[in-house]
Amino acid sequence: MTRTAVLICPGRGTYNKPELGYLHRHHGNKAALFAGFDALRAAAGQEEVTTLDGAERFSVATYSRGDIASPLIYAASLADAQSLASDIEVVAVTGNSMGWYIALAAAGALSADDGFTVVNTMGTLMQEQLIGGQLVYPFTGGDWQDDPARKAALLAQVAEINARAGHDLALSINLGGMLVLAGNEAGLAAFEAAVPVVDERFPMRLANHAAFHTALQAPVAAEGRKRLDAQMFTQPEVPLIDGRGQVWWPGATDTQALWDYTLGHQVVEAYDFTRAIQNAALEFAPDLFIVTGPGTTLGSAVAQSLVHTGWQGMTGKEAFKARQAEAPLLISMGDDAQRALVTG
Repeated sequence: MTRTAVLICPGRGTYNKPELGYLHRHHGNKAALFAGFDALRAAAGQEEVTTLDGAERFSVATYSRGDIASPLIYAASLADAQSLASDIEVVAVTGNSMGWYIALAAAGALSADDGFTVVNTMGTLMQEQLIGGQLVYPFTGGDWQDDPARKAALLAQVAEINARAGHDLALSINLGGMLVLAGNEAGLAAFEAAVPVVDERFPMRLANHAAFHTALQAPVAAEGRKRLDAQMFTQPEVPLIDGRGQVWWPGATDTQALWDYTLGHQVVEAYDFTRAIQNAALEFAPDLFIVTGPGTTLGSAVAQSLVHTGWQGMTGKEAFKARQAEAPLLISMGDDAQRALVTG
């Protein structure tokens, strides 16, 4: 019996110390795929992804860089997407932030090598220019209950800080119960000073992250459009859900518009991952939500997004956990036990 699934590709920050060796551990049969990626890196004078993945030691300073993290995450995620059990039918693909580029390849709108070229180019440009930074802050409590008033108050605070001279601050990603904010140092520091510390770790700065999905990235978007040709983009083979929650349908996609969104709006405007997940649930009603590796950090944002729309009657963390214990709805391939449930 076929199991339907929405496939979700992760973004930056998901390849950490526990993930070192991910390609070698899980994808020894994907040598041909990785050889193509290694050749593209070598041609650009960059260290090969298999070498980076096979290193003996992990360094945050190195592996959080855009030109290192992005290709590694792409390789791990796409290889996972190609490793699903034969009884799983992927009915739609989406991703978070950089995960959109991976989703394009997983859905067939970019070839594996062209997708790698997009990710490697954009990750390298982000690192070279490193404009601004990012932080994460929650607007929900431990029960995951949606709190629109709290969210609105925080976003009003963001707008007030952004209006100050010399301060740049904006919403970068709607991420379940979290707000990812991005801006310049003055804007980020002002927000950190204005809000209470939550769980002894938020607001939390993200190492080597630029001000993704804000107007500050306009120079990166412009350079990306110069380097990456619209001819790379083709019709997706399965529906794609973007960072606005919009669906790009097979056979009905304007590939020029897809290129334009990917290297335009997607780079310089806020990314609504929450809406992407909620629209995936409501439009496709899958049996499973499968988050590819590396890492497992995206799972809670997916779960919170589903809770906030009341998916299958789940209205809080406990309801989600009860549903998950009864029959797993959300599978993180970065978790070995869960991975076994969806791989061949």
